[in-house]
Amino acid sequence: MDRHKEGKSLICHICERGCRIPEGKTGACKMYSNKGGEITGLFPDRYLITIPISIETMPLLHFYPKGKFLQISTAGCNFDCAGCISTVIVKEMAPGSKILRKLPPEEVVAKAIENDCIGIAFLMNDPLASFPTFVKVARAAKKRGLLVGCSSNTYFTATSLEELIPYLDFINVGIKGLSERAYRECGGSTPGPVFRNIKRMHEKGVHIEVSCIHYHDNREEVLDLARRLAEIAADIPMQVMRFIPVESAAPSREPAIRETEKLRARLRKYLDYVYVFNSPGTEYLSTFCPGCGAVIYKRGFYGPMGAKLRPGGAGADQNNSCPQCGRKLNFKGLEAEIAYQEGDFEGGYPFTRALEMVEAILFAMGVNDQTRVVRAWEEILSRDALPKLHRDLQNPGTYLGLIRFFGKLLQLEDEAEKLAVYMEAKIAEIKEGLSFVERKPRVYYAMGKPHFCIKGERLENQLIETAGGINLNQEVSGSGRPGREITYEELKSLNPEIIFISSFMSSPVEDFYTEFSEAGLTVEAVRNKKIYSHPAACWDFGSPRWILGLMHIANVLHPEVFCFDIINEAQMFYRKFYRIDFDASEINRSFGKPSSRWHWKD
Repeated sequence: MDRHKEGKSLICHICERGCRIPEGKTGACKMYSNKGGEITGLFPDRYLITIPISIETMPLLHFYPKGKFLQISTAGCNFDCAGCISTVIVKEMAPGSKILRKLPPEEVVAKAIENDCIGIAFLMNDPLASFPTFVKVARAAKKRGLLVGCSSNTYFTATSLEELIPYLDFINVGIKGLSERAYRECGGSTPGPVFRNIKRMHEKGVHIEVSCIHYHDNREEVLDLARRLAEIAADIPMQVMRFIPVESAAPSREPAIRETEKLRARLRKYLDYVYVFNSPGTEYLSTFCPGCGAVIYKRGFYGPMGAKLRPGGAGADQNNSCPQCGRKLNFKGLEAEIAYQEGDFEGGYPFTRALEMVEAILFAMGVNDQTRVVRAWEEILSRDALPKLHRDLQNPGTYLGLIRFFGKLLQLEDEAEKLAVYMEAKIAEIKEGLSFVERKPRVYYAMGKPHFCIKGERLENQLIETAGGINLNQEVSGSGRPGREITYEELKSLNPEIIFISSFMSSPVEDFYTEFSEAGLTVEAVRNKKIYSHPAACWDFGSPRWILGLMHIANVLHPEVFCFDIINEAQMFYRKFYRIDFDASEINRSFGKPSSRWHWKD
């Protein structure tokens, strides 16, 4: 690794931020220090995650489809981006936490081989935060014939990239924007090094896919990015990540799914392959042949930043060409016979959602101390309790048990009881009101688009039953995360009287009516104008704020019985449990953070 000495300070040449680090101090990312005239990683060979995933979960779409890879993740990042979906592990999880396991490179590689993985993928936090560790693992993996890749902001210096590139087979490049302002806001200076590195990797035969965020207000910048990528190679796949406003990000910057799909059509003028992420129900996670338009690989939504192969595509032939027109396709490697299926909260970004849902409970108990939150995470992860956590989050009764569990764990029993008792009282009030109800309406819960059906056992649908509705989603079989696409014919046969739209991956109610109209389909809920969204985000899953969503659902299902003043209830909830005022304009898609203006206690 190249190092440049300036007196007692050293300039770090791992990333282009080029931190000047005095003796005994750390750089901006706090992952490297100057010790005895050497830039040294503070947390070498320590991993938060080492678990198999399917490559589409990374996400990577054109590299060994369905391939099983070992995901490795550490903690920390060389950037500090507002609204980062990985905040819980790049900013909040202590990189020195006892939950990060120390594993030498040979053990990581052995785990990949033992799990029948064909490669190793570093993702969720940036490998630039653990660069020497990643290089050692990459070198050891190549010796055993494994493929190696990562997701990265790709702010490598020319020196660090040359050190890594002999071992690199694939990369997902996350581009922050085309302006210096976009990079300065993350801690960098200019996007120039990223494009320099893309060109270099393309020259060396590394498989590249580029991801970028589509905000409501950066359409032209994304189009310029497509033009610039096309100058390097028009067949570089572009992943358009519809912006999910979390953490401190402004809710107003979130585009609708239909808006991102319209942008995708314009991007296709420049690039052969353009995909739309974070948009349940979109058809544009699938690969279409750039020549004849045939569906090569059909994919569906699989959680934030994720995709999953579905039946229905023609598949590429042995020469990675379109079987219909013969056009050569930009795929590397053949499709695996069997797709690997991750467990609950395993693989990619759902893991970060699990940690955020734990945060959500703690914040509503008044916790504003990062060390206490990390302690709760450590307890869950040390017990391998993610599957149980996932189950307990799906039911109002077991959810209340989680509140009391964390209260006891952190010696906050009184605060936990206060929250649990409040929620129990509201549930009891609704149950009492339902004793006067003679008929339950048929209710369907969708996410993103009308035909994306949320799994019947999830909390959203349990709230429907608790509020006195018939949960139609239970009649839909099949698997998916957090559900699956159904046909409009299936939706027609369900014929819901009322439709609710998820408050996480949301769409405007007006767009739902448009989707039904374009599909030439009507159901009772459409005829009677009974499609509803919640007044604020995350009111039906992931946060104790689902109690507000439950009251809203009860109002809708049985207006003859319930008349909760929802905004007033929200104001009381926020003041009682968050000690702040409720302002719907500041509520984004964070499960944990109750407001975009919320911040940690100093």
